[in-house]
Amino acid sequence: MENTVKTAPAVLILLGPPGAGKGTQARKLEQDFGLIQLSTGDLLRAAVAAGTDAGRAAKAVMEAGGLVSDDIVLAILKDRLAEPDVARGIILDGFPRTDGQAAALDALLAEAGQRVTAAISLEVDDEAMVNRVAGRFTCGTCGEGYHDEFKRPAVAGTCDKCGGTTFKRRADDNADTARERLKAYHAQTAPLIAHYDGLGVLETIDAMGDIDEIATGLGQIVARVSAV
Repeated sequence: MENTVKTAPAVLILLGPPGAGKGTQARKLEQDFGLIQLSTGDLLRAAVAAGTDAGRAAKAVMEAGGLVSDDIVLAILKDRLAEPDVARGIILDGFPRTDGQAAALDALLAEAGQRVTAAISLEVDDEAMVNRVAGRFTCGTCGEGYHDEFKRPAVAGTCDKCGGTTFKRRADDNADTARERLKAYHAQTAPLIAHYDGLGVLETIDAMGDIDEIATGLGQIVARVSAV
């Protein structure tokens, strides 16, 4: 009789600065591999709404104007990993952000007989990213996204999707803010890169190309590491 080996759920971490396309690519991986994207914000809101022990602790901290501790976030994540819809695996978005959080996540996963399957770094050109972020604007009516260089409305001043004629830009979508974000990201993420490289689970991909080409490359990485 053959033994059946149960494959542990995939645990993927997408690393990349704001504007690198992590959200877009995570949604594609969800669709293609049946994974569940988990962001820190969504986890906190769901736990608070559900009234779990960790959710109540988080609510008390947030109502007092404080920052939710790593211990509470990890407790919420532990509860979420026990739910049946994540059986195929998860994509972590926005966590971990520090080396300490990464080590704590490793310990949490080890308790459940799991580990980080891959930490995938979306590599970008900093100045190109500044231009990408600084050129973004949206339709003020329906929220459709546009860009000064890459995606302008077919008819100037008119939204392609809803016909609206008002547009808006986020106050922080400018070159100076984008450069500061990138500087902070590199300082914050360098220890994570070293951490996951040391564990042998770091993967990199060029994130400056076509969205579908990037998605294909990510899919190949996920298929390969999930089969190990």
